[in-house]
Amino acid sequence: MTWNDMGSGMGFGMGFGWLFGLLILVLVVLAIAALIKYLRK
Repeated sequence: MTWNDMGSGMGFGMGFGWLFGLLILVLVVLAIAALIKYLRK
């Protein structure tokens, strides 16, 4: 499946990619914060 197969076109693909990237970034930050909190015990 390529971006060209998307019905909404490239704009939707780029927007979804940015949203997914932002979600991953938030999860990474939360994981790091949890790790720091755990190591401080």
